Amino acid sequence: MNIKTAILVFANSSKEELLHKPIIGGEKLFTELTKKTLSVVESSGLPFFVFTERKQSGKTFGERFVNAIQSIYDLGYENVITIGNDTPHLKKHHLLKSAVQLEKNKFVLGPSADGGFYLMGLHKSQFNFNTFLQLPWQSKHLTKSISLLVTTARIEVAQLEVLYDIDTINDLKIISKLSFTFSGTLRSTIFRLTHSPIEISIYTDSIKDTYRLQSFYNKGSPIFSNSSFYTT
Repeated sequence: MNIKTAILVFANSSKEELLHKPIIGGEKLFTELTKKTLSVVESSGLPFFVFTERKQSGKTFGERFVNAIQSIYDLGYENVITIGNDTPHLKKHHLLKSAVQLEKNKFVLGPSADGGFYLMGLHKSQFNFNTFLQLPWQSKHLTKSISLLVTTARIEVAQLEVLYDIDTINDLKIISKLSFTFSGTLRSTIFRLTHSPIEISIYTDSIKDTYRLQSFYNKGSPIFSNSSFYTT
């Protein structure tokens, strides 16, 4: 076991996740995703720590995330691999490869398709608390900003493959087409959510509301403004 490296699982409870991600009826989904993530983490053999909202400290996401990373270094670990619970294609080999790259003093980044990342691995010498606080957390520019930060500091980056994470029902629909390796429970949960009568009903109602708004106000198509509710 590599005692220099620890995994930080930064993931809220299913109930808390649903307050931030617009997936109706998704509590079981995030419960299953957390189970899958922890199973992968345990299979790596690396020490790990789970930070749900009960253990996180700080007002903003950036503060909570950066504080969690610092707390792992404070325990004496030299390397931290950070992951969430919303990337179902994360595998043991992603974690082990990251640990190997960290031993070579590389900064590890697993980019998500939406511009964020599903994994970040860094040595304590590469971590500056105040600098990381200023990063554009929860935005599509995050991975680019981090890459620029570390390359400017002349730190070599080891990049993993791009994976999809789950923030919206559209993400889930993409994931559903790639779910053949998932457990039966997770596959069936994803199928129910992506074929939900509730989702169809809400979509139909939103189209009706959009039509009424267009007819009454005549200010262009509000269907595009609705997308602001689905930002990450």
